[in-house]
Amino acid sequence: MSWNKLKSSAQRNVILMKGKLIIISAPSGSGKSTIINYLMQQGLNLAFSISATSRPPRGTEQNGVEYIFLSPEEFQQRIAEEQFLEYEEVYPGRFYGTLKDQVEQQLEAGYNVVFDVDVKGGCRIKEYYGERALSLFIQPPSIEALRSRLNGRGTDSAEVIEDRIARAEYELSFAPQFDVVVINDQLEDAQKEAHKVLQEFLLR
Repeated sequence: MSWNKLKSSAQRNVILMKGKLIIISAPSGSGKSTIINYLMQQGLNLAFSISATSRPPRGTEQNGVEYIFLSPEEFQQRIAEEQFLEYEEVYPGRFYGTLKDQVEQQLEAGYNVVFDVDVKGGCRIKEYYGERALSLFIQPPSIEALRSRLNGRGTDSAEVIEDRIARAEYELSFAPQFDVVVINDQLEDAQKEAHKVLQEFLLR
């Protein structure tokens, strides 16, 4: 076999070894974190995308584990250099975002990378990776069901809950831009549906 054929064969193997991307977004209280935790335990070779942040570490948090910690100046420099797939300034000087090189390292290692991002970030990542990415929107059965769930948590004031509801109504308008919408009415059913969707996507 010629060197060119060997090289092209090796390149094909590398491409086959590279992972895919799973983008998951949802309004607060839709059960997204619970569904993601379930999917991570299903033997699908998933790795969680590690976000970057400009806030300092808390408690026992370690750089490269919970987050990639950058100073506000470093974060802004990387924005200027277009190193982010997506980012958001949550508060003045407090940034969160997804670094391209971090994701590429995980993909090159053969992992399927899972993103837990807001709807705008999810749409940006999907636009960047196209058919290599699956975008999944977790939707509550209704706004009233969502309000009931948020009240049931007992962790937020009525004012905070109404703010979350208003944001949820905005986020729900993005659902048609996602590849698949899973309605989380019964958690077990939603978990099974999301698992099936992921399996089919990863086997393509």
